[in-house]
Amino acid sequence: MASSLLTNSAAMTALQTLRNVSASLQTTENRISTGQRVSTASDNSAYWSIATSMRADNAALSAVSDSLGLSAATVDTEYTALNKVIGDQNSGLTKLQALLVEAKTAGIDRTKIQAEITQIQQDMKNVASAATFNGVNWLSTNASTPATVNLVSSFSRVGGTPTISTITVTVANYSLYTATTGGILDTVAGSASVDSLNIGALTDSTADQTILDGYISKVTAAINTVSQSAANLGAIKNRISNNSEFVKSLMDSVDRGIGQLVDADMNAESTRLQALQTQQQLGVQALSIANQNSQSILSLFRG
Repeated sequence: MASSLLTNSAAMTALQTLRNVSASLQTTENRISTGQRVSTASDNSAYWSIATSMRADNAALSAVSDSLGLSAATVDTEYTALNKVIGDQNSGLTKLQALLVEAKTAGIDRTKIQAEITQIQQDMKNVASAATFNGVNWLSTNASTPATVNLVSSFSRVGGTPTISTITVTVANYSLYTATTGGILDTVAGSASVDSLNIGALTDSTADQTILDGYISKVTAAINTVSQSAANLGAIKNRISNNSEFVKSLMDSVDRGIGQLVDADMNAESTRLQALQTQQQLGVQALSIANQNSQSILSLFRG
């Protein structure tokens, strides 16, 4: 092959090879520095688009997880207060029922019993008023309290259509006291409500004993209703807990899916980096050798 001073084919080939190696080396170094083989849309537009959408879904799921945490705290506050209102042998509706049964005893001082009943009534109202979390109270309501509350429980997206599922809570099922005296404990049925019943003036007469029986039945019914309300909140607590665990697991699954699409295999990239660095060094050496061809031509003209 003839030697040419103007055209150094070997140098051109070596330079082109060196350019390709340098480009590949830059790509590999970018993958190593970012940890991703698809970090921009130009790397792989399809995978990048899917990963971006999945990251957005994960952000929504993270918001759902936060909302579930807030809902769990709210429900737990109301549930704890309902259990306190139900009480035991020393407090709440359970103690109130026992005192009314005791008041059936002939000749007993009902004025003293009423003094204790009054304290229980006030204590239950205070418990209901204190059952507030983040400004939410379902046990002691007013005109601004919504009739229903939707607790965000999950998020999903099929195609381009997002779906947000909720747990609907009907506040009236848990209201013990309301501004219009329509709650479980302050609704007047007959002559009094659980909140307002008073046995201080009752006697051993048949008529008064009948009134006492009515009060006992009223408190017993209230215990059953409040217990059912607490059971419903317990079921909601379990559902929120299950949903919270599922959302966390789902977020982990989405993260793994994104990783499979865009994460770089660091073992493979490390091996590729070493190979490319070696090729780059050889390419520089080859280009240096090719550039010496011009010097060889010059030697032909030396006398």
